[in-house]
Amino acid sequence: MKKTKIICTVGPASLARATLERMIQEGMNGARINTAYGTLDQYAVIIETIRETADIPVIVDIKGPEIRLRATKSRFVKKDEALEVGFDAEEIGFNHDFYDGIGVGDEIYIDNGKIRTRVTKKKDRKLHLHVLNGGQISDGKGVNIPGKQLRLPTLLQRDLGILDFAKKHDIEYIALSFARSLRDVENLRSRSRGFKGAVMAKIENYEGVKNFEEISDAVEGIMIARGDLGVEIQSEKVPLVQKSLTKICNQKGIPVVIATEMLESMIHRPTPTRAEVSDVANAILDGTDAIMLSGETSVGRYPIESVSTMSRIAKEIEVEARSHIEESEFANISDTISRSIEKICQTMPIDKVVTLTRSGYTARMIARFRIEPPIIAVSPEKLVKKQLELVFGVHPIQMDYQEERDRILAVAKELRSRKLIKNKDTVLFTAALRTTMKHASNLIEIHDVGELMHLTASRTRK
Repeated sequence: MKKTKIICTVGPASLARATLERMIQEGMNGARINTAYGTLDQYAVIIETIRETADIPVIVDIKGPEIRLRATKSRFVKKDEALEVGFDAEEIGFNHDFYDGIGVGDEIYIDNGKIRTRVTKKKDRKLHLHVLNGGQISDGKGVNIPGKQLRLPTLLQRDLGILDFAKKHDIEYIALSFARSLRDVENLRSRSRGFKGAVMAKIENYEGVKNFEEISDAVEGIMIARGDLGVEIQSEKVPLVQKSLTKICNQKGIPVVIATEMLESMIHRPTPTRAEVSDVANAILDGTDAIMLSGETSVGRYPIESVSTMSRIAKEIEVEARSHIEESEFANISDTISRSIEKICQTMPIDKVVTLTRSGYTARMIARFRIEPPIIAVSPEKLVKKQLELVFGVHPIQMDYQEERDRILAVAKELRSRKLIKNKDTVLFTAALRTTMKHASNLIEIHDVGELMHLTASRTRK
């Protein structure tokens, strides 16, 4: 069973039900919708198709303070060409108004820095740009302005419409692009009242890195989006930033996703480069919970092969994944329980770890230690079950055990009936019993499954 989770961006290349089914068979664990492209009606079709195909979470990007190009048609711009870009209904324009915050001499990068331009003149709310290196520009391409901290609103009117859409369709995760501070996250939550899913912050600029501690404490997931991050800060700094932020997420038990350009060459080729394979491998060794495919599965020629390749890399590498958790003072009961479980798994031949969890917190805290046995997380909440699909090493199932007199036994019977545990297995069970604390798993039991069932049957006969 693959432990590393794979998120696939769904687009024109992967909309067909047969393609999605194959991608799921090859190891896809979550679906992402990039709202820089498409319409609400198209997103609704994607969600319907995904949910008819598999019980996996959907992540919807909210563009937030992300600057995007708006273009009525695609065109190629040459080096040294003059380009005029506006902020209103132009042939080529920007989705955010930053006219007052930009100056002559500032550089504007398009499409993750593939196209670089310099501002030569400002006039009549238009920027006159000198193209430093050419390329293809088209609607929706990302825009970066390195070194500038622009005053951009967290949410545009279109974002608010997408928030309403997310609530209506019970989306599992909202991903906030270009999260800069705690204020951005709080603003999103205040504008999304009634949304029951989780918030994932996308870290892709200097401000997001600088304010990472406060952002990570306020969200249920982190995505390190290296495409824009590598333009906003020096690209040579990105690997160490990725390692540092991943370690912080592991320490806190926050799911972390590494994204952008992981198998970029597979947009056009059926096999990856050796450097891409190493990139995916190192993300897993660093401690990521999930790795994400973007253009490879949304517009690429080989979406199924991309998922298959990523799965093979994950299965080969994750056996060497190790915990990066540091010793710390007492945080809460679940923190202590999870540390104890790690030590038990190092000294006993445990086949499976089963955690009964309402919120998913205990499962995440155990998973951060990268223990060898698979973790089966049992939750009565469907939303929690789907959100845990993105956590490393966790196989979540939904089961309402709360009214059972003996919850451990009831769960054991259900898991055995689903062939997730066997009579010969030694299983460690953990659960929150006799406590009202929010994050408190306070029980550990270790059972030989066959003996547990035999003793129960004997008691029943008596």
